[in-house]
Amino acid sequence: MILPAIKLDFLETITDDTGIFQHTKFGTPNRREGYTTDDNARALIALIKYSYHIRGNSQLNKLINTYLSFLFHMQRKDGKMQNLMSYDRHFLDLEGSEDCIGRTLWACGCLINSKLSLEKRILAKEIFDKALPWAPFFKSPRADSCAILGLTQYHRAHPEDENLIRNTEILSDRLLNHYEKASSSDWRWFEPYLTYENARLPHALYEAYRETKQKRYLQVAEESLKFLLEVQIINDTFVPIGNKGWYQKGQARPMYDQQSIEAASMTEALISSYRATSNPQYKKTAVTIFNWFLGKNTQNVVVYNSTTGACRDGITATGLNLNEGAESNVCYLSARIELETG
Repeated sequence: MILPAIKLDFLETITDDTGIFQHTKFGTPNRREGYTTDDNARALIALIKYSYHIRGNSQLNKLINTYLSFLFHMQRKDGKMQNLMSYDRHFLDLEGSEDCIGRTLWACGCLINSKLSLEKRILAKEIFDKALPWAPFFKSPRADSCAILGLTQYHRAHPEDENLIRNTEILSDRLLNHYEKASSSDWRWFEPYLTYENARLPHALYEAYRETKQKRYLQVAEESLKFLLEVQIINDTFVPIGNKGWYQKGQARPMYDQQSIEAASMTEALISSYRATSNPQYKKTAVTIFNWFLGKNTQNVVVYNSTTGACRDGITATGLNLNEGAESNVCYLSARIELETG
C-alpha cells in the first residue's frame, strides 16, 4: 500500500502563535470558535510521533513549541486544565473536562518519552505531575484511557518509577470494572452505548498490558476491540458509529455522521494491538480502517486531500463534510504516522 506523504502545511495554516484553531470554515481558520486544550494536546501527540522520523525541522519545532506553550498556559495552579480559549485569548471556561486533563497527560507523557530537548521534557513533566493527582477522581473511561496512555509513555522514559505502574494499574482496573458492569455475551463493551473515540479504551489496555504484563488487560483489550471490529466493519469496509444519536445497546446503530477521529483511533488501536500480540492480522486490518480516509467508505469519497494535506471532518448521508477542523487533521496525522512505524 502506498500511503500519502506526510505534510504539515495545513497544520501550519490552521495554527497561529496562540495554538491550533478548533474549527475551520471550508479550510479557512474560524477565529470565532477559538482554541481548545483538547486539540492542542492531540496536535502535540501527533507531532511528537513525527519527531522520531525527522530531526532539526524548524517547521516541526515551531509547532511543538506553540502547542506545548498552550498547554502550559491552560493549566490552573491546582493542576486542572481549562479547555476553551477565545481568539482574543480570554478563557471561556473555569474548568475543562476530565477528558481534557487525560489528553494533557497523554501529550505530556509522550513528550517526556521523546528525544526532544531536555527543557521541553522538563516542562512536560511539570505539567504532567501537576495534573496526575486528579486522575484517581475521573469518572470518564476515556479520561482514564488517555491518562493510561500518558502514564505508559512516561514509564518508558522512567522505568525505575514504580508509582507510574501503580497508577497505570489503578486506572486500568477501573476500566475493567466498567467492562464487567456493562458487558454481556453479545455486548462486549465498557458502557451500554458506543459513542465517541471508542477505540481509545482497548488501545489503552493494550498499552497497559505492554507495560505491566497483566494478562487481564490483554484479555479485555482483545474482547472489546474484536467487538468494535464486528460492529464497524461491514463488507470489508469500515463504517464508524454515526454521531446522530450514537449506538445504544439494543437499538439500531446510526450510520451517519461518520467522524474522522473514529477511523484514526481505530487505526491506532490496531497498531497497538499488533505491537502487543505480534498478530499480523491486526496490522492488515489497520490498513482496511485507514482506507476510510482514502475513499473506501460508504460514500466512496476521499476524506484526506493529499494535495493540500488537509483532512475533512467526516462523511454525512449526502457526502463529505467540507470543513477541516483541528481534531480531524491531527487525528489523521497520528494514525498515518502509526501506520508508518507499525
